[in-house]
Amino acid sequence: MESFSVYKDRALASLKGNWDKGVIATVIYLVIVGVGSNIFSTLFKPEVGGILSLVWFFVSLPLVWGFYVYFLRLIRKEDVAYGRLFDGYKGNWQRIFSTTALQYIYTFLWALLLIIPGIIKSFSYAMTPYILKDNPELSNNAAIEKSMAMMDGHKMELFLLELSFIGWIILGVITFGIGMLLVEPYMVTTIAHYYEDLKKEHEGIKAEPAPAE
Repeated sequence: MESFSVYKDRALASLKGNWDKGVIATVIYLVIVGVGSNIFSTLFKPEVGGILSLVWFFVSLPLVWGFYVYFLRLIRKEDVAYGRLFDGYKGNWQRIFSTTALQYIYTFLWALLLIIPGIIKSFSYAMTPYILKDNPELSNNAAIEKSMAMMDGHKMELFLLELSFIGWIILGVITFGIGMLLVEPYMVTTIAHYYEDLKKEHEGIKAEPAPAE
């Protein structure tokens, strides 16, 4: 695996000439996922609004998947029309929905035990969206378990990579969130590049020939 600066430089190179796509995709994602949920909380009584917000969260899961995969497409120079954000609702959408739902449910259940195990598990499952794209035969526990295998020995590394954006995140927050429209694509593109190397490393380990007897 490369240094954090290498992945960040790769992300900036991928976003060069594509910042508009990254920002607009982020706006679409945040408006639908975030604002949609807040509308229910604002317009309805807490007990009703809470239930509707939870339903909206689950309805939005294929879009969450589509958002992360959008930036994987971007670094691979594939089609990044904004409609690709909604690919999770097409075709075998049940596969995307059920696997992403399980990913969040498992993380939540681990977090109920203690916060730290929940955080650790969230990094174990972090590659699941990309695995779903690259392995159409995998779903549910199989995809999540592959993410866990790929992240074995790399969870702290990914945590520190994300933590290295803390300065940018603070800057994004103090600009009333506007700066996050640039920070979010930067972060997600960086992680997509990280996945590409992690995938190569994992497949390389698996592809090693057995020692001669």
